[in-house]
Amino acid sequence: MIRRFGERPRGDRRYTRRAGAYALLPRNGKLLLTCQMSPVPDLQLPGGGIDPGESALAALHREVHEETGWRIGAPRRLGAFRRFVYMPEYDLWAEKICHIYIARPLFRMGDPVEPDHEALWMAPKEAAKRLGNAGDRWFAQRFAL
Repeated sequence: MIRRFGERPRGDRRYTRRAGAYALLPRNGKLLLTCQMSPVPDLQLPGGGIDPGESALAALHREVHEETGWRIGAPRRLGAFRRFVYMPEYDLWAEKICHIYIARPLFRMGDPVEPDHEALWMAPKEAAKRLGNAGDRWFAQRFAL
């Protein structure tokens, strides 16, 4: 059974299952995070949806680069969680299955290429308080211990 964070699913809504890969990215005592600026600022673990035919690791590398501008190495899976949310960019209610990894940020290639994303560094304990969803906070808190 996968741990659920956030709202319970509602019986009057149809949810589309959407798997994604996300990462804790520690370097020099801080975590590399992304802030999605619209529709409202939302601090997140870098990562995102796994496209059809794409592996979780390929998605993780692609999404981290798009959202932070960084290349990563040595990803290792830590676990997973799910949450039921509305995704305004797709106009759909989703059951997000979030696969969480830890990886090393290797080098910065440039600015994030994903629109409305900003990369930032934050202490793990601060990230555990400020990340925008409870699942991300839970994994960051475990890392910060």
